[in-house]
Amino acid sequence: MDKCPMSSHCGIEGVLEAYHRSLRSVQLYGPTNFAPVVNHVARSAAEVLDGSQYFVLLIITDGVISDMAQTKEAIVNAAKLPMSIIIVGVGQAEFDGKAEGAPGGL
Repeated sequence: MDKCPMSSHCGIEGVLEAYHRSLRSVQLYGPTNFAPVVNHVARSAAEVLDGSQYFVLLIITDGVISDMAQTKEAIVNAAKLPMSIIIVGVGQAEFDGKAEGAPGGL
């Protein structure tokens, strides 16, 4: 969810505010497909290769990744772009899927 205008700097306060706002308006359910959102942010990052912007994709999920192969491919394709991807698992699901070569798994 893009709750921060491209021209501003949200900081951690903005991230937390967007998270709390989203909890009231988003219903969490499966399947949990990450590749589309990784590809979406990667397209935005690919448009700004001059070093003026850096993208951080924070995914907070309550489910196991359903499209693991596509997500791995999307992450590999985005690896040289000015972006970081952070995936945080919350809740009771088992988040033990490991990505080859990724410190701490995927």
